[in-house]
Amino acid sequence: MSLTDTGAAATLPVPVAPDCPGGADPGASALLWDSEETLDLRLPAELTALRTALPDHAPSPRDGDLLDGIHTWGPTTTPVGTFELAPVRMEHDLPLVHGWMNDPAVAEFWELAGPQDRSERHLRAQVDGDGRSVPCLGVLDGTAMSYWEIYRADLDPLARFYPARPHDTGIHLLIGDGAHRGRGLGSTLLTAVAELVMERRRACTRVVAEPDIRNTPSVSAFHRAGFRCRAEVDLPGKRAALMIRDRVRPEPS
Repeated sequence: MSLTDTGAAATLPVPVAPDCPGGADPGASALLWDSEETLDLRLPAELTALRTALPDHAPSPRDGDLLDGIHTWGPTTTPVGTFELAPVRMEHDLPLVHGWMNDPAVAEFWELAGPQDRSERHLRAQVDGDGRSVPCLGVLDGTAMSYWEIYRADLDPLARFYPARPHDTGIHLLIGDGAHRGRGLGSTLLTAVAELVMERRRACTRVVAEPDIRNTPSVSAFHRAGFRCRAEVDLPGKRAALMIRDRVRPEPS
């Protein structure tokens, strides 16, 4: 399933009740986030220039690294163990990711089952892109057990479908190892990653996601991780719950 640049005019989300679909049993057997693949991951020159001209754009030594050096973020402590996002190494990690994509529970939403070259194309588009989407393994206590895509939602075609802010950061996630499903890890790790994004990306004020509204375990897990459903939106290929977690700012004294 791909969210590609179709040239269509922007479609604003359809307002819905704040709690949106969800409410799945926290013990659901799988927590799986569907892929919204961006096939062209190189920014046009005019968009790069526009980004640089934004009022809140402050050049830094890493200017041009659109996600502020995920490879430098390091581990974080969670209630379930030490967790780290490790950017995918194609030659080493492709077989593992390919195996996960062919798990029927994963394939239902990611739609990347099939020969290995299909998974390779999906990963390669990001690894060889401009850095606005970074595929990562989620490593818990030394074991790779999940797959993540951390992406610039404001520079993704998704931005056509909601009122994006500069530096909005998106998350796609799947729990790859069946032994780790049904244990409540999804919401715990989502909480940790959302907090890590806010800590490492100081210009980011919101973390966003767009799970399929049919995928009630994932919508429920996002709720438990502090995300709120702001709208239902029709994306190419699915109707999604637009989930947003805002940066929590201290109350003025």
